[in-house]
Amino acid sequence: MTVTCGCRLLDVDDTVQQATIPLALLYPADAPETTEQFGPYALDVARDAPPAGGPFPLIVVSHGNSGTPWAYRDLARHLVHAGYVVALPAHPGNTRHNNNRANTAANLANRPRHISLVIDAAYGHPALAGRLLADRVAVIGHSIGGYTALAVAGGLPWTGPYERKTNPPQPVPVTPDARVRALVLLAPATAWFRPEALRAVRLPILMITGDRDTNTPVEHAVNVLDGVADCAQVTHKVFAGAGHFSFMSKFPAAMTKPEFHPSQDPPGFDRADIEQELFADIEGFLAAALNPPPACNETR
Repeated sequence: MTVTCGCRLLDVDDTVQQATIPLALLYPADAPETTEQFGPYALDVARDAPPAGGPFPLIVVSHGNSGTPWAYRDLARHLVHAGYVVALPAHPGNTRHNNNRANTAANLANRPRHISLVIDAAYGHPALAGRLLADRVAVIGHSIGGYTALAVAGGLPWTGPYERKTNPPQPVPVTPDARVRALVLLAPATAWFRPEALRAVRLPILMITGDRDTNTPVEHAVNVLDGVADCAQVTHKVFAGAGHFSFMSKFPAAMTKPEFHPSQDPPGFDRADIEQELFADIEGFLAAALNPPPACNETR
């Protein structure tokens, strides 16, 4: 069977925020692909094709501030071909099209809840019935998506300076989701976690950063290494020359311009040059984290 990338689009209701979460589910299929446009982003997919094979782990991708899930489309498609179902939600109120919740305490509370709602939607989708492994979920988060991943995994955030311009610091209400078993943090933003706030995060983490990141410099990574209960569970890889946006897919030519910072890399660096290595690192980590070896008393 030749694995292709199936795609279904749906809306997920968030009754707390009173908003709709646009969601794309990508999954292994065996139907022919066509090039589809998702806004300005092109991707080869088999729209509404039946899933093939399984059951598979679920990967949820949390995009950055004022972002789009389609900025991670190439990674998502790679993971589908590696045997994963990938959920690409757009966080309402914190996207390129509507960023009215940015820098608010509400956004910090909304984002982790979105992840749990998306997990519910994926496991409850009729087309994926029997195609997902129970409670075998990882979250990939970029920038504030890294915050989102840590919060849904048990981190206890507090509002930061942007959110508390007119209010004193306050804890952010977040409900952890025990179905999340591993995290991939890409240039994570972690300033909302005080010392000890990540002690409840007890799962494997792959953290990938760039040494020329001026948006989330090394202190953000140190927060994770010093904050989690067991830093031995964190694998930290630094890409030389990479900036904050260097782990995203290349943007279409019409969007690639100096004034659009997410399309730009530091001088002398091209994100396309690390794509194969980046994807292999993530795929290898997920394979180990979501498919642990059997216990000694299990049949091999």
